Amino acid sequence: MFPLSDSKILVTGGAGFLGSHVVEVLKARGARQIVVPRSAAFDLTDAYATRSLFETHRPDLVLHLAARVGGIGANRRHPGTFFRDNMAMGLHVLEEARRAGTPKVVVAGTICAYPKFAPVPFREEDLWNGYPEETNAPYGIAKKALLVMAQAYRKEFGSKFVVVFPVNLYGPRDNFDLEDSHVIPAMIRKFVEARRSGERSVVLWGDGSPTREFLYVEDAAEGLVRAAERYDGEEPVNLGAGREVSMRDLAATIAKAVGYEGDIVWDSARPNGQPRRMLDVSRAREWFGFEARTELGDGLVKTIAWYEENRGRIVGG
Repeated sequence: MFPLSDSKILVTGGAGFLGSHVVEVLKARGARQIVVPRSAAFDLTDAYATRSLFETHRPDLVLHLAARVGGIGANRRHPGTFFRDNMAMGLHVLEEARRAGTPKVVVAGTICAYPKFAPVPFREEDLWNGYPEETNAPYGIAKKALLVMAQAYRKEFGSKFVVVFPVNLYGPRDNFDLEDSHVIPAMIRKFVEARRSGERSVVLWGDGSPTREFLYVEDAAEGLVRAAERYDGEEPVNLGAGREVSMRDLAATIAKAVGYEGDIVWDSARPNGQPRRMLDVSRAREWFGFEARTELGDGLVKTIAWYEENRGRIVGG
């Protein structure tokens, strides 16, 4: 068991959506020395800034959560940026952790690393059996390359680098900007705004047939901290809920939850993304005792409530 209470813990991306929840779990576990670097002071895409971060703080544990992320639209607009920034951040963090002799690093990967037509449920053994879905392949490949680096550094240098692959996340503090948000916050915002303005229809991307699996952010944070505490292996581990829902059913559930009663129109000219996504989560359960606790319906209610409460700050009115 990794001693969280006695360790200095660096959480990259610790002020962000997932990271802020991870920091809360760490504090609840008794961690007293948590470092959340400011991007303005320590740009992880810059090798020298990353080295300065490690030399300044000398962490015992790193949870590398910082990432350039977004939905299908953002990935299609900025494929080069998504590849470059995610690759650079991970490369620099792992190299500086090696140089500093950091005892342990946990890296958050992404479900986007999986092949487009991986058998469902996705098993970790299938990560390399095909090319990822094209709209987010650069992001997914950059993250998957960090698994290769982590395993190579473990073999050559004895570095204890662990990589977990979370499924699609959602929850309070998510990004609700329609330009680069993921599907659940985008749907919530669209349906809430339509309800408030009296719109009679809401247009959503694709044809509604793709399926996704969603993990509530507080559960994801628990899983990452458990991996930090209890897992030291080289093999990747999926982090998810193990339940699949179609986009059509998801949209209907969110619309009902926010009180929107108009039509839902599917724009099939827009991309669907990967046809199906659902993880085999047996490794996380067996290797470090993680199981998601939050049902999708309950998590959506909490997420919608947070958005409604913070809507004025998010949309400016």
